[in-house]
Amino acid sequence: MLVRLLLLILLLPGLSFAQDDDFWDEEWEDEEAGLPFAGFIEAGAGFRLQDDPFIDRDLTLADLRARLEAEWTPGRATLSLKADAWYDDIENGVEAEVRDLSVAFRVGDNVDVKIGRQVQTWGTGDLVFLNDLFPKDFVSFFSGRDDEYLKAPGNSIRLSRFGTAFNVDLVWSPVFDPDIYLDGNRYSFFSPVAGGNVAPSPPLSALEPDEGIGDGEFALRVFRNIEGNEYAAYAYRGYFKQPNALTASLVPTFAPLAAFGASLRRPMGPGLFNAEVVYYSSLDDRDGTDPLLPNDQFRALAGYEWEARPNFTVGLQYYLEATLDYDELEANSPNPTLEPDRYRHLLTNRLTYRAARDRHTFSLFTFFSPSDSDYYLRPAYTYRHSDQWSLTAGGNLFGGDEPQTFFNQLSDATNVYLRVRFNY
Repeated sequence: MLVRLLLLILLLPGLSFAQDDDFWDEEWEDEEAGLPFAGFIEAGAGFRLQDDPFIDRDLTLADLRARLEAEWTPGRATLSLKADAWYDDIENGVEAEVRDLSVAFRVGDNVDVKIGRQVQTWGTGDLVFLNDLFPKDFVSFFSGRDDEYLKAPGNSIRLSRFGTAFNVDLVWSPVFDPDIYLDGNRYSFFSPVAGGNVAPSPPLSALEPDEGIGDGEFALRVFRNIEGNEYAAYAYRGYFKQPNALTASLVPTFAPLAAFGASLRRPMGPGLFNAEVVYYSSLDDRDGTDPLLPNDQFRALAGYEWEARPNFTVGLQYYLEATLDYDELEANSPNPTLEPDRYRHLLTNRLTYRAARDRHTFSLFTFFSPSDSDYYLRPAYTYRHSDQWSLTAGGNLFGGDEPQTFFNQLSDATNVYLRVRFNY
């Protein structure tokens, strides 16, 4: 009830347009053509390449999915719908998700408002996220679903102001939206408490923040383009998106977080250069002495993308994750050998080749951490038979040396997948 009331209050400025016949009362643009619907039907299957002693299942993907999309404009408002329904043979049931159910309108000459369920994104990283603290679905990503599903939807209000000096985006999510994290249902994961991989039954369900007025998330971006250079500054107040904290009774939960960052994207030589930094402040552990809470971190990213040959694109990234107050972390940790390195380095490489007028697309995305000595490889091939029919085959290949590192904990989840899609 409180969230509905807040949404109504924020809508009040837009409701003043009701006195203007052009806002809601003008003819619908699609009245004669009918409401435009689009979408797709997709079947997907994925198979594990090696056994997981904690998961008695070879399938990693078994979906039959239908998508419905629609957008219409009554007057000066835009209503959007994007919804999926699918049968998941792994879950043995029908599931549904609304990815977009929103209304967008303009207030005055330079403020846009979008309210409802929507997918948010910003930042410059390619599959590496620093200031983008909107929810992600890593289970779908590791299973071979379309990359679109890595970005999870959330309920939020977005205000965008466009000015001559700079532009501003403000996103408020009244209720915290965590990542869809590894819970042991589809993939096992490393538990520092158990000292190895686990797949709890029932699956892990972390303790989430309260749904009070002060327990949501605020994200801010101030940005400007100057002579082709894109500058942005970011701020966030909410929670770590993964359950990387523990309560006193060792129940996984989400620690409060404040983040401040900046990014740059600009042309350089034959390609495009990007850089991004962020400081994560663990609000309940300022001095880094509580072993149940994450420490402050500094994260940085530099990337470059260019067309090395006709139809062949190369993208490279270097990512640094520095844990602060590291001496205090080691001194107070019950098991220092399982703590992350003070500095985690990650290298990524995206190779994309398109042939026969984009009918064939070959790609390889690699993650490699020299500090963790682990890797994650994502080869994929897409064949576009027509505007309606397409086929995608690929894999998610994990490995490494230490059981507690992020990618190597998923080594038993290595899989290949195949998806066939019909667009309508």
